[in-house]
Amino acid sequence: MTKELLEKYLNNLCTSKEVDEVIQWIKGQTCYDESKDLGKTEWQKYKDEDGLVSDEKLENLLDKIHHKLNIEEPRAFQIESNRIIDWISRAAAVIMIPVLAFLFYMLSENDKLTNQLATISVDSLEVIAPVGSRTVFELSDGTVVHLNYGSHMKYPQNFWGETRGVTLTGEAYFEVTHNPDKPFVVTAGQLEVKAVGTVFNVNAYPENNDITTTLVEGKVLLEKQLPGENSVQLGAMKPGQHVIYNSNTGKIKSAIGDVDKYIGWKDGKLVFDNDPIEQVTQRLSRMFNVDIQVKSDVKEFKYTVTFVDEPLFQILDLLTVATPIKYRALPRTKNPDGTFSKQKIIIERKK
Repeated sequence: MTKELLEKYLNNLCTSKEVDEVIQWIKGQTCYDESKDLGKTEWQKYKDEDGLVSDEKLENLLDKIHHKLNIEEPRAFQIESNRIIDWISRAAAVIMIPVLAFLFYMLSENDKLTNQLATISVDSLEVIAPVGSRTVFELSDGTVVHLNYGSHMKYPQNFWGETRGVTLTGEAYFEVTHNPDKPFVVTAGQLEVKAVGTVFNVNAYPENNDITTTLVEGKVLLEKQLPGENSVQLGAMKPGQHVIYNSNTGKIKSAIGDVDKYIGWKDGKLVFDNDPIEQVTQRLSRMFNVDIQVKSDVKEFKYTVTFVDEPLFQILDLLTVATPIKYRALPRTKNPDGTFSKQKIIIERKK
C-alpha cells in the first residue's frame, strides 16, 4: 500500500481494481499497523512544526480510536449494498486517524501545555522583605509564609514535580498546607527542611554560619545537601524542638523549649533569653536598618527581655538601664550618589 494510492482513494480517483485493493488492505489484519506507519510520517510534519505533542501520546490516542472503532462498528465489515458507502467512509476514518489526533490535541492538550510553558518561562518568583520590614504572602498550594526583615525567598508560581520546593535567604515562618504526596522543601544554604503539612521557622541569614530550624507543630526532616543532587538525612524534629546546624563545622545542636523566642518576630516581638549583647544588637541592626558596633569591653553582657513593637532608641535606653553601657548615634553621611549611609550606633561601657 502506498501513500499515493490512498490519496487517490480518498479523492475518488481510483479504478475499480484499485478500490478493491484498498478495501482488501483495510480489511486485512495488518491494516492498522500500516496505517499508523503512514500516518506517523504525516504526523511528524505536524510535530516538527509544533513540538508539543509527544509520540507516546499519539500512540495511545491511535490505539484508543482504533479500539473504539472496532468495538462500536463491527457491522461495518458486512458488505451490504445499502451500507457500502457508510462502511467506506468509516474505513477512511481509520486512515485519517493522524489528522483527527492532531486536531484533537491542538484543541485540548496543546492549549494546556502552551499555558504551562508560558508559566514556566516566568515561574521563578521572588519575594523580598526589605531591611526594617516584614511581609506575609500565600503560595499557590495555600501555604502561608511570613518573611522576616532583610530576607528573600524564591519559589515557583506553580509547584510541578514530586516536591514543593522554595529557596530561602534570611528568616521565614511557614504554615504549610498538608499534602503527604508532595513534601514541602525549604532549601536554606546547605540545609533542606522537608515537611508535608506543618508549622516551622527557618533562620538562614548569609552573614551567619548557623542555620536554625524551630518546629512549632507537625514533623519535619532535616537533610544536608551534598555535591551534585545527593543529600544525607540529619534527622527528624519534634514539636517544640530547636535545631542549630553550623555550616562550617557540620555540627548540630538541639534543644526543646519555648519556641516563642524564635517565632515571636512574626508578631512584632523581640524575645531574648540570656542572649549576648552582640546577638541582641545584630537583630536590632537588621530590624531597624542601622549599623550597631559593640566595643569589646561590653561583650560579656547578656539580656533576658521581651520587646513588643518598641522603637529602637527606647530599646537602647532600656539596655543602658539594665547594664552599665552607653550608646552614641552618629549622624548619617551623604554618599556621592545622593543617598545616605546607614546610621551608625556605637555601644561602649559607661565610665
